[in-house]
Order: sequence, then C-alpha cells, then structure tokens
Amino acid sequence: MSDTPTDYTGPQRVLSGMQPTGRLHLGNYLGALKNWVALQDEGTQECFYCVVDLHAITMPHDPDTLPDAVRSAAAAYIAAGVDPSKSAIFAQSAVPAHAELAWIFNCVARLGWLERMTQFKDKAGKDKERASVGLFTYPVLQAADILVYKATHVPVGEDQKQHLELCRDIAARFNRDYGKGEAFFPLTEPVIQGPGARVMSLRDGNAKMSKSDVSDNSRINLEDDADTIARKIKKAKTDPEPLPSEEAGLADRPEAANLVGIFAALAGKTKADILAEYGGQGFGAFKPALAEAAVQYLAPISDEYRRLISDKAEIDRILSAGAERASAVAQPIVDETKKTIGFWS
Repeated sequence: MSDTPTDYTGPQRVLSGMQPTGRLHLGNYLGALKNWVALQDEGTQECFYCVVDLHAITMPHDPDTLPDAVRSAAAAYIAAGVDPSKSAIFAQSAVPAHAELAWIFNCVARLGWLERMTQFKDKAGKDKERASVGLFTYPVLQAADILVYKATHVPVGEDQKQHLELCRDIAARFNRDYGKGEAFFPLTEPVIQGPGARVMSLRDGNAKMSKSDVSDNSRINLEDDADTIARKIKKAKTDPEPLPSEEAGLADRPEAANLVGIFAALAGKTKADILAEYGGQGFGAFKPALAEAAVQYLAPISDEYRRLISDKAEIDRILSAGAERASAVAQPIVDETKKTIGFWS
C-alpha cells in the first residue's frame, strides 16, 4: 500500500492486556508484566493495561466468577509493579469505546485476513463451525483495543505477532480509505520481549506455561507461597543427566533448558552464567538453588497480591479510576473516527 499515509505524529502510547482466565503465573510475569513495568517506568509514553474480559467471553465462562477473576488479574498487575498512579489499569468492558471501534474495524478488515489467523484454528479445534463468531473476529477487537488509544507500541510475544500485523493492516486500510492523505491511526510497533519471555511448563518442556493447564504443578502462580513454590520446583520434570557446562549441551533437553532459563531470568544472568556455576551438577543440587532464587524473587509479589486480593474495595477503586482515565482518551478518538467515516452526529 504505497499510497497509504504512515507519518503519524501523535503522542507515544503503550497498550497491553491479559484475559482473566486462570491465575497469572511466572510465565506471565517474565513474559509480559515485567516488561510492562519497564515501559511504564521509562516515563516516555502513556501506558494502558487492561484486563480483557470482552475477549474472555469468546469461550465458555462462568458469569458468577468473572468479576472476581478480573479483580484477581488486576491485583496481579499491581503486585508485579504496575503502578496505578502511572498507568491506567482497568477492565476492558468498562470502556465501551473498545466495542464501538471494533464494529467499525469489522467493516474495515477483510474476511481473508481473519481466515489466515492461526490462533483461531488452534482454539476452535476440529469443529470450527461450533465456535463463536466472537472467537473468529477477536483479532479485530484486539486491533480496536490498541487503536482506540492510538497506541504506538504494544509488547508482544511470538504468539501475538500475527495479530499485531492484522492491527497494522487495519490501520493502514483505514488511513488509506479515510485519512485524506494523513495517518489517522499509527502503524503500531511491536515491543519484543526479552530473555525469559517464553517460560515453559514445569511438566513438559515443550509446552508453554499456561493458565489453562489442568495441572497446577505445571506452573508457579504469582500467589503461591514459599512452600508451594519449592514443592513445584522439586517436582518439576527433568532428565537423568547432569547439567552441561555450555548452552549447546541443552539441545534436545527441553526441561533442563527451561529450568536453566527460569533461573537465569530470575537471577538477571544469562544461561551461560548459570551453567558456568552449575554445570556438571545434578538436579538434586540445582533445584534447591533454583527454588531459593524463585522464592526470594517472588515473595514480595505474592505477599502484595494476597494483600490486595483481600481488599476488593481497593481493587474496585483502582479499576474504576483506570476506566475513567482510559475513557477520557478513548472516547474522543472513537468520536473523531465516527466523524471521519461520515456518521451522523
């Protein structure tokens, strides 16, 4: 689209969010939350971090537990270091502009673009005809989540890169069709996450650590206490060989590579650093050291999470304030978008 305007000059903003499905875990922290905090603390852009409950209902859910699930996710954000005084923390559904812009983008996106989205195929499974329309179109809502703030940057992992490309395609198409020679929406840039971003299951080194795994022993939850963390690491799947002295020795040893990677991320070191210290030793010596590092690192987070989750009123106050702050940015952008495409007002 060589004729598409791309010279967006608006303010720098960051948007990201997680679904309130299951308890947030170490993989969520190292892969996303830690990066959110770093972006917030740079102080060079506005940050909006939402709990994406609109996305949560694309799959079967329990309406009675969803509000507390939103509170739990928000508490985990804050415990991990997202500061409500610096960043807007809110429930996606509390800002109607998200859904309003999503409909407009449904009319900008093309069916072929969505049919190429691999995550729909993974989530819908073999019987895609029974999947909700929302599950099929949720990448469009994801684009609206981003562009309703005209966010210029989004932290992404490997599994979300395709969706960010769709967001860029939607922005480019809108700019070309309605921008009148100007970039109405930015072509959002990815913020690639650093070391430790991809944490694997403690039960299967080939599977990503997941909130939806049926085994709680597959993950370290941010709310786990010291004894639980130590027990899970002790039970983590390994192999009978001692740790190698160099990274090349981790090839074809997914469980060993995962535990070394977790230790490196928690200690602020490289895998090479960890292997230089523990190479040649068995997991009987390595796991207690990893457990100690994990407990020391996560204790302040888990303590703060448990404090917050016991005070629903405080979380609700933070979510309400965050929604007001987010709406103050999002609604004028939607109003401007509606005017741009010719809606009556």
